[in-house]
Amino acid sequence: MTQMAGHRPEHFNWRMEGRVACIQLDRPERKNPLTFESYAELRDTYRDLASAEDVDAVVLLPNGGNFCSGGDVHEIIGPLVGMDMKRLLAFTRMTGDLVKAMIHCGKPIIAAIDGVAVGAGAIMAMASDIRLATPEAKTAFLFTRVGLAGCDMGACAILPRQIGQGRAAELLYTGRSMSADEGERWGFYNRLVDAETIADEAIALATRITEGPVFAHSITKTQLNQEWAMGIDQAIEAEAQAQAICMQTRDFERAYRAFVDKRKPVFEGD
Repeated sequence: MTQMAGHRPEHFNWRMEGRVACIQLDRPERKNPLTFESYAELRDTYRDLASAEDVDAVVLLPNGGNFCSGGDVHEIIGPLVGMDMKRLLAFTRMTGDLVKAMIHCGKPIIAAIDGVAVGAGAIMAMASDIRLATPEAKTAFLFTRVGLAGCDMGACAILPRQIGQGRAAELLYTGRSMSADEGERWGFYNRLVDAETIADEAIALATRITEGPVFAHSITKTQLNQEWAMGIDQAIEAEAQAQAICMQTRDFERAYRAFVDKRKPVFEGD
């Protein structure tokens, strides 16, 4: 199994807080844009997290008052204009693979959004399991503003499920910013917190999650995503099978013993 404690990425900041991995883009002077290299390294990191024994949750942090300004205009958008279809498709598949890797990494992901979260930055927030935001957060799926469709990196599949079809359509057609108040009211953000405390609150929430039955959490994440494509009967059967698997874990027995002894259970993830 993979151990991530010594992970040393080249294109973003990485640190461990207990069993929580903290990821932070590190180009604050440009509002943290992505490059071809950082896209690929983030994708590969999430893929590695799927087998990481020492990470139980992930937090995406802002840097310098902003989350992510999407693909770098000069380092990504400019070169794309000159590419042929084969290379363009390789790029768009790679960006989609980042979302797939986030969905399939098996760890709850919490995004802490401050300032700008646009383009691919908005997508990374969308692909997270839980989203906290500051009152200054501005999230925009602005692909139409650069002459592209709103159907980027899974946006047309995921965003309507989070905020509703009509609201998603408005954001994807216009590319306008969704304010923090709108995002909270529409259910995109779980809650709004002050910029001074958002990182600490996100890490604290992630830490609280890691203190639970983390194997069962991975099952929850799997079912949350797989059941999109299921009917009710199929979903109920899938959950019956998933829960039976969890009932074979030692954490399930630990919870029972703790209840009998009138104490708080200490979960170990097995």
